[in-house]
Amino acid sequence: MIFNYKYSGSSSVQNSTSSTSMSFAPDTLRTPTFFRGTLSKNIPFREAISALHDVVISDLRWKPKDREAYKAWAAQQEQQYLQEILAESVGVKAKVEEIRSKLDLANRESNKILAPYHKAKRKFFDFTYKKYRDIWFVLDPVITIHPDEVFFECFSQDESSYGRLGCGYEVFKNIEEKAYGTTNIDYSDALYKEFQKIRNYKETNFVVDPSGFEVSTEKEQSYKELKIDLPDSWVRGFLQVSSAMTLDSASFDLHPMDIHNFCFILKRHKEKMGPRSIRFHLKPGQPVKAIFEPWNKEVICARSIYHGTEEKEIRIWGRRRLLILERLIPITKRFKVHLLGTGLPSFFVADLGDMNFTLGLSGWTKNDWSRAGNFDLMAPRAEVDLFTKSKIFEALQQTWQESADSLAKRMNLDIAVIKGALAAYTQAGRVMYDMDKEVYRIRELSQDPLPFEQLRFANEREDTANQFIMQNKVKVNVKNNDNCTILNGTVEDGDKKFYTRLMIDKDERLIEADCQCAFYKKNKLYKGPCEHILATRMKSK
Repeated sequence: MIFNYKYSGSSSVQNSTSSTSMSFAPDTLRTPTFFRGTLSKNIPFREAISALHDVVISDLRWKPKDREAYKAWAAQQEQQYLQEILAESVGVKAKVEEIRSKLDLANRESNKILAPYHKAKRKFFDFTYKKYRDIWFVLDPVITIHPDEVFFECFSQDESSYGRLGCGYEVFKNIEEKAYGTTNIDYSDALYKEFQKIRNYKETNFVVDPSGFEVSTEKEQSYKELKIDLPDSWVRGFLQVSSAMTLDSASFDLHPMDIHNFCFILKRHKEKMGPRSIRFHLKPGQPVKAIFEPWNKEVICARSIYHGTEEKEIRIWGRRRLLILERLIPITKRFKVHLLGTGLPSFFVADLGDMNFTLGLSGWTKNDWSRAGNFDLMAPRAEVDLFTKSKIFEALQQTWQESADSLAKRMNLDIAVIKGALAAYTQAGRVMYDMDKEVYRIRELSQDPLPFEQLRFANEREDTANQFIMQNKVKVNVKNNDNCTILNGTVEDGDKKFYTRLMIDKDERLIEADCQCAFYKKNKLYKGPCEHILATRMKSK
């Protein structure tokens, strides 16, 4: 999928002994979005924006060791051993030594001749790595300016971690001008290094430069145009984050020192075998207890009490991604943790006072957000006609951010209709869910409408489920209870029949499911519903 960007110059930070000026270059192809203000909380902002950078560059995928040099050396040694054996067997050792000395001389002459080439090659690589390092990252961060806050969003390189930094206007002083909207900003590695120079004793100006939209011919050379071919997995993963945020979760608060203890254990110990998980033991009225496997290191969070109504045990993987939060510990009041379930995504929301930082983690590192499951299909999916959906979207545009309950009361509509429409716009990349304030926000992920057909099916299971319905191979029996809806389905898959059972709550969320197929028996709902469960739910609509 091709995304076009056009920046007026590059983002920059200018430092002096008395002031720091941060200027972000916005995407000039999008609706004019700009902001000018002076930071009043320099150090907290520096640490928070640096943590966001840690999300951008995060890549914890396993990488095999480069053994090419060793293999080349081993092959050379093997030839030498064969030559020595041959020389000893036929008595021509002296001749072999003579040939070897000539060969060494030839190699030295060759290396001398090729030395300028290798030097230039290394110099070119170093130049591109430092000058254009941002091309190593998938996408520049997204910045959105709303009436109540400015927030940044980004994705990690391995597509398993999502970061969001929200800054209330109390973080700034002397706000000069602003225009609401969403744009991409040019955010390079060199810019991150300049952030580290921010100090309390220097005034820091924060600018999303409005001059970037004043296009004229004589300034044309200062514009930087980029065309990035994004994988569909990146876009789909970004859309899945907000869908996962709306699902039910076990929630509790953690003291910053609890996160410090988590990071301390992870940095002090290196696992050599599995399981590599954290087991959270949650008992109502009791401190949260976390056990780190395989060492069975136990951390009792004495200052963090679980206030839920049911006892639960939840395991999460990909725990080393929590080290991203380490930099936030000194400036965080508390961490709000949301666990969707064992092997499912988790969210850690840092309360930074006038700022908030949300770290979203997929079920485990290799299971990125795109492959983590069809969380949009587990979210509210009430059918809403196009006219009603557009009216709901227009109502949200008036306030830029609002809760589903508030919209339902203001528009006099059923809450299920509101959530169904907002879920559709979330999947279209036009709305996102803010876990910190529990509201839906307008956020246009792209200046152009996303290709729905290209992103329609996240995987073959969803495509197969749609084919089952089109071929009339799905039958569903619906039974409504006081608190939920039970779906009992029969799906014809080739010469076999699979019987499914789904439980849907009042918010149209899938909370339980069962099937006899091999995919479900192996993965349960950890990788999302199987094609038979998907077909049953889609048919019931």
